[in-house]
Amino acid sequence: MFKKTDEQKVMRDPIHGYIHVDDQIIWDCINAKEMQRLRRIHQLGGDFQIYHTAEHSRFAHSLGVYEIVRRMVNEIEELKLRLSDYEKLTVMLAGLLHDIGHGPFSHAFEAVSLMKHEEYTCKIITESSEVHSILARADASLSKDIADIIKGCHRNDLLNQIVSGQLDADRMDYLLRDAYFTGTSYGHFDLERIIRTIRIVDQRMTVKESGIHSVEDYIMARYHMYWQVYLHPVARSYEGLLVLLFRRMKDLYRKDPDELREVGMLIPFLKETPATIDELFLLDEAAAFYGLAVLRNHPDPILKDLTCRILDRNLFEYETISDEKRIAQLKQLAEAAGYLSDYYIYSDTAAQTLYSPYQRNESGHNIWILGEDQTVKELSTISPLVHAVCHEKLKEDRKVYYPKEILQRNEKACSK
Repeated sequence: MFKKTDEQKVMRDPIHGYIHVDDQIIWDCINAKEMQRLRRIHQLGGDFQIYHTAEHSRFAHSLGVYEIVRRMVNEIEELKLRLSDYEKLTVMLAGLLHDIGHGPFSHAFEAVSLMKHEEYTCKIITESSEVHSILARADASLSKDIADIIKGCHRNDLLNQIVSGQLDADRMDYLLRDAYFTGTSYGHFDLERIIRTIRIVDQRMTVKESGIHSVEDYIMARYHMYWQVYLHPVARSYEGLLVLLFRRMKDLYRKDPDELREVGMLIPFLKETPATIDELFLLDEAAAFYGLAVLRNHPDPILKDLTCRILDRNLFEYETISDEKRIAQLKQLAEAAGYLSDYYIYSDTAAQTLYSPYQRNESGHNIWILGEDQTVKELSTISPLVHAVCHEKLKEDRKVYYPKEILQRNEKACSK
């Protein structure tokens, strides 16, 4: 039996009212240095450049995911009865710790790091760290079981579905939280109704047919949040500058490592081998912004310029493109204006599949609806709205980013 706290701990939260903790191991993990680091990591990558109140942290989101998981295993009757105390604690810890491996600037850092945040998360949980020590003291199997849930391969698939399914605690918290802090209404859906209508059938999470409209709202909340917030072109412009900045730093480091000796916290991420979890721990956004403040005065003009653009929000212009011709044209204009196109022309393609049911009916990660006749059907087969989402052509948005100066100079040259 795991130790309980002397009294229930509560933390105020704008999404859930309160976060409740009465397990000592969870309280200890919340206070571990690796979790506390998440206070210094933005939940949203470049979106705070558009939505000025989007300053919330990965720490707050992680607590929110934990709280939804806690409610699910205690309020959904079948989960409460089917799961052992060990399984409940394990899945709550997985919800709490699922983002512990994030680097600065959230998902924008994925393009810079040689290792994905999920891999770092599992290494922190299972290798030498304060969090791992807390888990190992409680139970030798706990670390691996938590990591298995995060990887989606736990032997009890119900636990995987709770944290990383199609209708999971992670998505439910970030949609509501991100909508709140961006000041938008796109991410709103009825969390209470969804929790009240979840049922367990044959090791699958299902939703009663009476709750289908709440699930449809959840699917559409994902659609609108991705295209209006997460994939906003201004946020992508900011994140593209970060990618270009690290590209320049890596090129300089390969030529002469001493060029970047003053920003030691960034150097592990410029090497050809992945940074360690200890090196990741040292690089939060406070450290990253300090590094940028130093690079603002770097003698390399490209590095200095890219840094100033990030810090001063002098972002690249962008336009939608359909082929490579426009990129080639912009590269020529950049070179003619004195800009090295490798560092000043950037393109990306945004696409998002909101819900795509697996073909195998036995998959536990579809969204399943429990009919009044107790039959279980996949969501898109009975919801015309979701069926339309699943069968529409994949929406893609390809953009190219560049300094507005190159067009201004071209216009002046043409007018002469």
